Formats: sequence, C-alpha cells, structure tokens
Amino acid sequence: MNRISKVLVTAALGLAFLATPPKAAEFAGVVIVPAAVSAVADVDATSAYPAIKRGKIISYTTNKKPGDVIVSAKTNTLYLVLGQGLAVKYRVATAKKGFEWNGTHKVSRKSIWPDWRPPTAMRLRKPELPVFMAGGPKNPLGARAMYLGSTIYRIHGTNEPTSIGKSASSGCIRMLNDDVAELYTLVKIGAEVTVK
Repeated sequence: MNRISKVLVTAALGLAFLATPPKAAEFAGVVIVPAAVSAVADVDATSAYPAIKRGKIISYTTNKKPGDVIVSAKTNTLYLVLGQGLAVKYRVATAKKGFEWNGTHKVSRKSIWPDWRPPTAMRLRKPELPVFMAGGPKNPLGARAMYLGSTIYRIHGTNEPTSIGKSASSGCIRMLNDDVAELYTLVKIGAEVTVK
C-alpha cells in the first residue's frame, strides 16, 4: 500500500470510530461511561427556553399543565410549570402572618406599570395610604401585575426588593421587577395559579 492509501485508510477508520457512539464498558461490576455519553444525555434547558434569563430552570414534577403557576408560601418560591418535568423557579415574597391564604385562581388580567387602589381594609389599617396611586417606579405594585380571578390578590413587582424571600405582603405574591417582567411575558390570561 502506498503512503497516500495508508493515510486515507487511517482517516476512514478514524471517522468510523467518531461516528460510532461511545459505549459504556463494565469491569468487575464498575461501569465506565465515556464523557461524550453524559454530555449528549444532558439537556440544556436554558437554550430550549431562550426567553428565560432571570428564573432558574429546575426539575419539577407536578400534575399541573405547562403555563400554570405554583406558589409555595412555606419556601417563598414561585414555579412556572414548563412540562416534561421542568419548571422555572423564582424567589418571591408571600403573605405575612395573619394574611396567609391558599387556593387556586386563574389569571384574569395583566397590567404593565399598574395603578394601585389599596383595598379599604388596608387603608383602615394604614390611613396614610392614598386612595389611588398611578403606576410607576414608586408604586408598590412595581413593573407588572397579574390579577388572580376576582380576588384582591396579584402576582406583582415591588419597590421593596429586600422583602423578596420573606413573608411580607398582605396576601399578594411579590417579585423583583425584572423577574415579574419576565414572568409576565410567559404567563397567559387563564393560566391557573395555585398558592399552597
């Protein structure tokens, strides 16, 4: 065989080796898996969901459908269900003691830089509150709001970022403004929100 033929045969054998997927080998009960197998098996969820930049994509098993939201008041965490065993996780503030609630409602309305009309009960507790406050950076509802059914509760932004991760609200679910702006683009009207 001349030198060119040897180079071509060697190259062909090398390409055949690369085209063959690596297999796990077992020696005395120990399984050795080539690095390429785990890299292929891992799903890069971030690239599959390019709109998600703020939340953390995690494994999450639930019987809720994709697009639904689950809020854990115990851990101050909100999960947006993606399906296929995945969800997006955000840190939130939930209801302080005496204002807790649980249940399921549907997103009935969404608003960008929402106006705020404090409920009468809140104004009785805090008479200094205005009857109305126009939307904007100083508004306690923050950058976005998603209204839950016909209740007084919302998932909304906040101008108090230090409250995130705590039980601090009068029943609403608070998020950092950048987080709620992202969630707002992902949640549809009619999505189910469960607080537990």
